[in-house]
Amino acid sequence: MRKAMIAMSGGVDSSVAAYLTKESGDDCIGVTMKLFENEDIGVRRDKACCSLDDVEDARSVCYRIGIRYYVLNFTVRFRETVMDRFVKAYEKGWTPNPCIDCNRFLKFELLFQRMKELERDYIVTGHYARTEYDAAAGRYLLKKAVDASKDQSYVLYTLTQEQLAHVSFPLGNLQKSRVREIAGEHGFVNAGKHDSQDICFVPDGDYAGFIEQYRGFPSEEGDFVDKDGTVMGRHKGVIHYTVGQRRGLGIPAADRLYVCRILPEKNQVVLGSREELFQRELTAGDVNLISCESLAEPMRVKAKIRYRHPEQPALAWQTPDGKLHLRFEEPQRAITRGQAAVLYDGDTVVGGGVIEDSR
Repeated sequence: MRKAMIAMSGGVDSSVAAYLTKESGDDCIGVTMKLFENEDIGVRRDKACCSLDDVEDARSVCYRIGIRYYVLNFTVRFRETVMDRFVKAYEKGWTPNPCIDCNRFLKFELLFQRMKELERDYIVTGHYARTEYDAAAGRYLLKKAVDASKDQSYVLYTLTQEQLAHVSFPLGNLQKSRVREIAGEHGFVNAGKHDSQDICFVPDGDYAGFIEQYRGFPSEEGDFVDKDGTVMGRHKGVIHYTVGQRRGLGIPAADRLYVCRILPEKNQVVLGSREELFQRELTAGDVNLISCESLAEPMRVKAKIRYRHPEQPALAWQTPDGKLHLRFEEPQRAITRGQAAVLYDGDTVVGGGVIEDSR
């Protein structure tokens, strides 16, 4: 009998993952990661994950299926590796994906370490993704979920071979509708609970407001400029903008204007036409490859440059410094620094990296 640690958010997905793992006959414990105090970031406790309500929901499910339950305090690590990184990324004109950092540094690093300390064999989460071992290549693979509308392989591209060998995604072969049915059939308190849509520590979606509150001082105003550097007006501070943004610019113009680039070193935001948003190539750093050790030779892939971005055909390769380069067959709209470029070969994740530049 193997020993499983189930990461439980209080939502329906992780609850059903726990139930399915328990039904498999393995020895299970449920754990919730306490990441922050909701009141400390100025939101009501019922408006984000990690609230007392979520803890009680997870505890209720564990009691119902008969497994032990624990809450682990990871608030310091979450602040350092997720919230701090989120703020610093916006300050340098990038648009980060903190869910990727949370998976990387919390669920599959710190919780992975705790799994070993508690002498558990593997971690279970409610992510919609699949794993597989490729005996011919001698590598563990990360694959898309069967339910394409819920697939979360994009935010899991940082998983290492060691982590993939000790993780289970029981929902990878299920449709979301079936997951809710299972929860309802077994009387789980969260069977009808809504999925979280926002960044957990910024549930109202006001990223700039959160950043100003978090760091304790307001943004510095600067200039809107065009691609030639001509001043077009004043902006509220670089943290208020992201590449591709059209709303909230407050610049009168005959044609629609979009944020095309952010230059924090000059405290400038570059505006331009929709056509100026399209670029064909990008460079990504902090690369993690899963299906292969390297991409020394160019490989034809499908690539996503945002979580909801439809995959697009591209040529991918690595340079000697380890950077990942992509050349798309067609120019892509709003390639954004700080977002992840994730590569696919069919339903298999090749790997990915953090976008650093585009052209």
